[in-house]
Amino acid sequence: MGVIVEATSWDDPVGVRLRQEQEAEIIRRYGTDLEHGPKPSSSDVDVFLLARDAETAVSVGCGALRRLDEVTYEIKRMYVTPAWRGRRIGEVLLRALEEAAVSRGALRMRLEAGARQPEALRLYERCGYQRIERFGHYVNCAASICFERVLVSSAA
Repeated sequence: MGVIVEATSWDDPVGVRLRQEQEAEIIRRYGTDLEHGPKPSSSDVDVFLLARDAETAVSVGCGALRRLDEVTYEIKRMYVTPAWRGRRIGEVLLRALEEAAVSRGALRMRLEAGARQPEALRLYERCGYQRIERFGHYVNCAASICFERVLVSSAA
């Protein structure tokens, strides 16, 4: 199974559809949209990636980067369609987002996931992300679980 990951605009219609599916899934799991702080937008997302099946060109996932500071990016809107889960597409997307962040000078990545997203929590832990104290807009959200991964040693 091959996956092609490509950068596209935040407003790409396929990306808009995938993000709507992701938001609908969050509402089903939690009973509400759990967005804390400003929703990502074309004005504050530096990178938006789409994952497509190499054979059929079907779009199967997405993810974005929003800069938190000069050396830190936050992963936003990571999503793999349910029919394509369990095939390591999330890992491929995550690594592509990390590469994009490093190419923009990032030393670390941060993200937030909810307690009712066990498959996402397993993915991040499997990929070397460590749980950290809730940060930013998530500080007072008991359902939020935050992660960080150091990408490049500052001594390098």
